[in-house]
This record gives sequence, structure tokens and C-alpha cells, in this order.
Amino acid sequence: MPVRSVQRVMLAVLLCIAVGACTASQQPAPVETSAEPQLSTASAPAKTSGPATPSPASAGPLLIPVQGVAASQLSDTFGDARAQGREHDAIDIMAARGTPVLAVANGHIEKLFTSKPGGLTIYQFEPSGRYAYYYAHLDRYADGLAEKQTVRRGQVIGFVGSTGNASPDAPHLHFSIFELGPERQWWKGTAINPYPVLSQSQ
Repeated sequence: MPVRSVQRVMLAVLLCIAVGACTASQQPAPVETSAEPQLSTASAPAKTSGPATPSPASAGPLLIPVQGVAASQLSDTFGDARAQGREHDAIDIMAARGTPVLAVANGHIEKLFTSKPGGLTIYQFEPSGRYAYYYAHLDRYADGLAEKQTVRRGQVIGFVGSTGNASPDAPHLHFSIFELGPERQWWKGTAINPYPVLSQSQ
């Protein structure tokens, strides 16, 4: 083959290689997607539990969420062992059935949810969206309570009960604080011990 023809072939090969590399570099990197979990009343929303060091102080002082309960009456049950190797990511506030449950801070109702373990539950977000407050085992919601509704600190949002896996003989409020990730998903957060926060409430 003449030298000129060889040069033309080699030039064509090099050009193809260069174009192929350029095309590959322009392809977008694969994006991982994750769909929202399929929720049902048969299962509780998944959360990342375990103690965390941050405190929701930026949300302002929190109110004890059960009417008539003083800070001195609270017990630190965070981290206690539960059935099936679980740890308690909340504190339980004992009270008579039907005692009003109060919003601990200003914010809005993000989700009203029913599950086997928690029974009737409320997820409240504080205004910045960094923290979620979780109220469980409610006997019922306050009349007219709805998702996305704005609530004020001290507003009645429900009533103490024993729905879900709570003992009918021991009505109480299961109360949790979760620090949310940047995605602000109500079903996923890192649990913070509410006891040190609420035990300072006046």
C-alpha cells in the first residue's frame, strides 16, 4: 500500500478514536434514584434511630407535649431495650387516656399516619424543616387537624391513648425528636433524646 494511503488510513483511525472519546466524555453520569417508600397502615415508617448529639435549641424552647405534666414527672426511657432487639428512640410520657397532647413548638403538620407499632401518629416539622417531632399512640386527633396545617406552640393537636402496640392499661404519649437530612423526609431522620430538652421546660 502506498505511504500516502497508509497515512490516510491511520489518520482516519485516529480521528475515529478521538471522536469516540469525545462522545463518551459527553455522556452524563448515571444518576441513582430512590423512590419514596410505599407506606401502608401495616408497617411503621423507616427511621434511622440511635442517639445523636445535636439539640433542637434553634427551634426555641420546647413545651412538654402532654397537658398538666411537669418536667419533674418525666422519665428518660430513650435507648431502653424493646422487643425484637429494638431500642426505644423516644420517651414515654404517662397520662390518663384523653389528656390533651400539645404541639411542642411552632411549625406545621407534615404527616398524619397510622401504623401497627405507633397507632395514630403525628409528624410535625418546625419552621426551618431541620427537626421533626413525632407523637404516637394517640387516642384521636384534635378536631379539624390536617396535613400542612400550621400549628402554634401549646395548641392541642391530639389526645393521649394506647393505639398501636401500646398496652391498653398504660396509655401514654410516645414522643420523639428527629434531626432530618437535607431531603426533609418525614419517615427518615436521626433520633435525638427528648429528655434533656423537655426536662428543662418550665
